[in-house]
Amino acid sequence: MYNDITLKCKECGADFVFTAGEQEFYAEKGFTNQPQRCKACRDAKKNAGKSGRTFYEAKCAMCGGIARVPFEPKEDRPVYCSDCFAKQRGE
Repeated sequence: MYNDITLKCKECGADFVFTAGEQEFYAEKGFTNQPQRCKACRDAKKNAGKSGRTFYEAKCAMCGGIARVPFEPKEDRPVYCSDCFAKQRGE
């Protein structure tokens, strides 16, 4: 029913194939437009907004080791390293 179509990426200008399987998937989802970008450019656009995650170091409240956490530690709350956090969750 569907045939592979060669399209041109609007970002990089490279030719890419819009396969019959992809066309069927688009039809099932109700998408009416063909893709405008090749897979590499789609992935780059998707990941462009994601910034690197900032990690903070703190002293583990249980073992005294270094805990790397994705939030800024506060003095009034305990921070645990990965191993101690897992032990806390298991209890």
